[in-house]
Amino acid sequence: MLFAQVQADRALLAEIRAIRAIDNHSHIPPVAPVGDAAAVSDPVGVTAFPYPVRLRLDNPEWLRVWRELYGAKAAGMSVPHATSVLLQKRKLMREQGDAYPAKGLDRVSIETALVNMPALGAGQTGPRFRWVPSADSLLYPFGGTDPNPEVGAITRPATLEEYTNNVGRTVARWRGDGAVAIKIALAYARTLDFAEAGAGDAARIYAAHAASGKAPDAAEYKRLQDYLFRVLAREAGSAGLVMHIHTGIGADPWFQLSGANPLLLEAAVSDKSLRSTNFVLIHGGWPFDRQAGVMLIKPNVYADFSAQTFLRSARALSETLRAWLEWYPEKVLFGTDAYPEPGTPLFDWEEKLWLANETAREALAIALTGMMNDGQITRARALELARMVLRDNAVRLYGLAQTEPAR
Repeated sequence: MLFAQVQADRALLAEIRAIRAIDNHSHIPPVAPVGDAAAVSDPVGVTAFPYPVRLRLDNPEWLRVWRELYGAKAAGMSVPHATSVLLQKRKLMREQGDAYPAKGLDRVSIETALVNMPALGAGQTGPRFRWVPSADSLLYPFGGTDPNPEVGAITRPATLEEYTNNVGRTVARWRGDGAVAIKIALAYARTLDFAEAGAGDAARIYAAHAASGKAPDAAEYKRLQDYLFRVLAREAGSAGLVMHIHTGIGADPWFQLSGANPLLLEAAVSDKSLRSTNFVLIHGGWPFDRQAGVMLIKPNVYADFSAQTFLRSARALSETLRAWLEWYPEKVLFGTDAYPEPGTPLFDWEEKLWLANETAREALAIALTGMMNDGQITRARALELARMVLRDNAVRLYGLAQTEPAR
């Protein structure tokens, strides 16, 4: 099709690359002690399972990433070549110390990164880094297959009313500790269809298991979680926190994709009691990106395209972005999903951040060029839309300080 052949306007792409972005979703870790590169027998490493093509360790794009980040001149990915790159990387880490994470943002023109980690740590001070704690444990009062157990469940009192009061206090504490959003990754454990659940039914299920602490069966636990999800979402809205919800593909080959379709959230986000809570569809629901885009008609729903930025090519991603920009451009958020990769020291968060950032900006340029070519927007509007996606929409949603002058 003709749209797929659009080439990014080079001048527009240059302007897009210069915009200081807000990364809506990342897992950038705190600074840790720098190991001895010479002691690493395999700097390339092995991934946890066979990754999609673009994230495989033999993807030649990584050579460009190494060159851009570390000035590496490696001609291949053999152990000797990779070891020389790792030596350069570790040298940079030691030289920059606690400034290393912020310098990493600077290298890709990112002003602020929202970080989904148990806590911020060394090198992650505001306003460059903003905290997004995981809240899944609050939906597991009796334990179970919590996808984010590191948060730790709050104290389990005798009654559901007391428990929900504790949920509210926890959310308020997170807000006080600097959180701007909370993250739910429940799609790793169950479907996202949070059905309407009555307080009486939820209280009965809770009371029946409070004394023993034994988890309810799957059906009852779901009803209780459906109720608690709405409690949590209301508390988040009251505290001024945005709800991030994992949608679409997961980092597990056995992940149940059908249960992560964004349309499953429709009843919950449309609930009259939750209309003051803003929700972000993390990863934009891909491969259900069309469904995620349609959900943007909900006044309280936004979507980022994190992870798509390193799983898909710029051209494939540009088609998703164009569809969203033709629908609700003020609801689209940039994100990388940069995360640490144990055992692969040259394919860590820094390398993913660079690849994701470059892909996102190129995809955005292709989408906007196509819209200009078709007479839908002017060049001035194209740049305005790029700024909205890369930073202005997030600044407005999270109430961040506007530090880059408007053009």
